Amino acid sequence: MVTVAYSTRFERCVRKIRDTSQKERVKAQIIRIVQDPEIGKPMRWGRKNSREVYVPPYRLSYCYDKKNDTLIFLAFYHKDEQ
Repeated sequence: MVTVAYSTRFERCVRKIRDTSQKERVKAQIIRIVQDPEIGKPMRWGRKNSREVYVPPYRLSYCYDKKNDTLIFLAFYHKDEQ
């Protein structure tokens, strides 16, 4: 089973979401990622070894370590703040 961890930055950003429908979409994406960690788009260059999933208009960034079977949610940010 996958071990899930959340960064403090991720937790802060998700807590700030006021729209309940947006929170539900984020929860649904998190569940999908936990079930299949390689679902997101792999990042390159400075963000290598991380993946992203698009939750309009935001992006959910996470890192998956196959060896330890660990999933770390890194950030949740607006696509224009990249």
